[in-house]
Amino acid sequence: MTQTILIALLLCCTGVSIGLLLPHAQCKATWTFGKSCDTVLSGLLTQVQAWSGPDNCRSGPVNEKCLYVLKSNTGDVVKLTHETPLKHYIDDITFTLTDGPRTDAGGQCTVVGNSRAETWYAVLDYGTNYCNMYNLLEGAQLTQLAGYTETTSDSICTQHSTANCTRY
Repeated sequence: MTQTILIALLLCCTGVSIGLLLPHAQCKATWTFGKSCDTVLSGLLTQVQAWSGPDNCRSGPVNEKCLYVLKSNTGDVVKLTHETPLKHYIDDITFTLTDGPRTDAGGQCTVVGNSRAETWYAVLDYGTNYCNMYNLLEGAQLTQLAGYTETTSDSICTQHSTANCTRY
């Protein structure tokens, strides 16, 4: 017990957070679309607005396709939060959009998404941070666009390979 107190005091006095010492529930993913970033941004913002309130939380036994809040939009960086409807945890989400070379389809957009739990002790999240982002893209039907690709892995996206985005 004395060791635990001493470690806690040491961390406190040096400004090191216990949360910095643990793995943290988060996800980084990259998507490409065969459309311009204007098209992707429009779809993304429309979906955030559609899922901003609690109404969609009630469809089905559990549904987290709700409670998104737009924090800022500069045109190439979109910041938002997502609140889980059952436990009310908050995740911070950032999408960074970069236009690529023009294609026959009219453009190419690369989107780098990051979602991170605000809760310092969140370690495993059942893929929630991944689903926070993927559900918006799918809801906006962006995953159906020509040229759609996704790149991520469990090493940069907590529990990506077992994520169930119909639930989270």
